[in-house]
Amino acid sequence: MRTTVLGAGTMGHGIAQVTAMAGNEVTIRDIDEEVLSDGVDSIEANLQAGVDREKVTEDEMAATLDRITTTTDLETAVADAELVVEAVPEDVDLKQRVFEDVAGAAPADAIIATNTSSLSVTDIVSVLDDPGRALGLHFFNPVHIMGLVEVIDAEQTDETTLDRVTTFVESLDKTPIVIRDSAGFASSRLGVTLGAEAIRMLETGVASPRDIDQAMELGYNHPMGPIELTDVVGLDVRLDVLEYLREELGERFRPPQALRRKVRAGKLGKKTGEGFYVWEDGEIVGVSGEGEIDDV
Repeated sequence: MRTTVLGAGTMGHGIAQVTAMAGNEVTIRDIDEEVLSDGVDSIEANLQAGVDREKVTEDEMAATLDRITTTTDLETAVADAELVVEAVPEDVDLKQRVFEDVAGAAPADAIIATNTSSLSVTDIVSVLDDPGRALGLHFFNPVHIMGLVEVIDAEQTDETTLDRVTTFVESLDKTPIVIRDSAGFASSRLGVTLGAEAIRMLETGVASPRDIDQAMELGYNHPMGPIELTDVVGLDVRLDVLEYLREELGERFRPPQALRRKVRAGKLGKKTGEGFYVWEDGEIVGVSGEGEIDDV
């Protein structure tokens, strides 16, 4: 499928990479030329890492990059698209504006998907005259490694759209699971619940961040513990999701105060260098404490 990805950030360029690797022509659109350039650089770095590990051949890398084009112009990006995936920030109003713009510029039969991780897909697609061609397509970070994709069936999504997109996801060598549109879907709802409870355990002194994480890594075979994952996802992102789930589903999703304090302090996790852990060059080097840093 000729695919357009709107947004060249972490999720956007990842979606573009796996789509191009599967043999599809892909256009990435972003309003910022520098973000576009950084996105393509990240794709190239991911592919080169695959070559270095002998998971990707040099020819596959070159062919993937040849299938990717970039632009800052929306009309150019979606003019002949069969599938448009928006990967813009988690804001309902913004996503609705993007959907309206795409509907006015893309072919009438193009499928339009949102990569939201928790927002109501039914609300997002409601701005379309033909919402049956729209749905949610929730990829996971890092996209080129994670095998799961949630296909979100909005109230308006028609069966043909759902079937086409499910087949498309399978063609990317990903496993699709179809989720009825509901707050937090399956993964985000369960993931933030575990993360929030882990933070409450920190608040009450049950155990250290590292011990809580190891409990889930070694005891439940999770690849990453809930505290570290919160740092990787972003504390601000986790807070926004919890606030949304609290509004939609009730007080059991009330965010922990420790999470609020960290966000107010600008300690957002890996991307700022400190959250519940301290990070340097993408690696954990310590634990964030009350005025001190303890060794991991």
